[in-house]
Amino acid sequence: MDFEFLFSTMKALLEATPTTLGLFSLSVFFGCLLALVIVTMRVSHNAFARNFAKGYIFVFRGSPLLIQMFLVFYGLGQFGVIRHSFVWPALREPFVCAVLSLTLCTAGYSAEIFRSGLRAVPPGEVEAARATGMSGFLLLRRIIAPIALRHALPAYSTEIVLMVKSTALASLVTVWEITGVAQRLISQTYRTMEVFLCAAALYLLLNFIILQVLAILENRLNRHHRRPTERKPSVMTALFGARP
Repeated sequence: MDFEFLFSTMKALLEATPTTLGLFSLSVFFGCLLALVIVTMRVSHNAFARNFAKGYIFVFRGSPLLIQMFLVFYGLGQFGVIRHSFVWPALREPFVCAVLSLTLCTAGYSAEIFRSGLRAVPPGEVEAARATGMSGFLLLRRIIAPIALRHALPAYSTEIVLMVKSTALASLVTVWEITGVAQRLISQTYRTMEVFLCAAALYLLLNFIILQVLAILENRLNRHHRRPTERKPSVMTALFGARP
């Protein structure tokens, strides 16, 4: 095994890791904010807002992310209104287009995950909170949001892991993240197996760290549901019995 080549490959891929983390963190952050807006519209009593949210979720969950990314990267520049607007200097950057595509896509999935979390909130607990005088933002912060987040977190953690893997598609719009750098190394060395194994190991490591952080968050949210741990009897107690 050529350890020198593996070391140089891993070093090149590690230099591209901040770009992958930037794509991931920005798209998850803005996608979460957009999903909160979409889910608010989805559960509102306004028919126009509710139907708009339904249409948004249907479009971005029903079409491939790669096509959405190509439409943003190659398609927006065809409109003169956009090309001559103040947003064009940002939208002609591949990194911004990739973040925008990932954000729009994950918002559609996350909105449905958050809606399922809201539906899991027991109506009795909301009524009990209202009976004690809670309402508005206090009711949302103390009762609805913690329960909804606790129910939505397992599904949302899966969506976050999928987002880490989806950043690989950004290489197709000339963003030099981990997969893009791996493809460039393969075109230079023709050593597909070693390069892609190094890239896969990096993605596994990133997902492992993210899942550990989410597991800690889930553990904190469910800490009051755990039973107190029972003290195990010591060996001396098991042999000679408890002290009177």
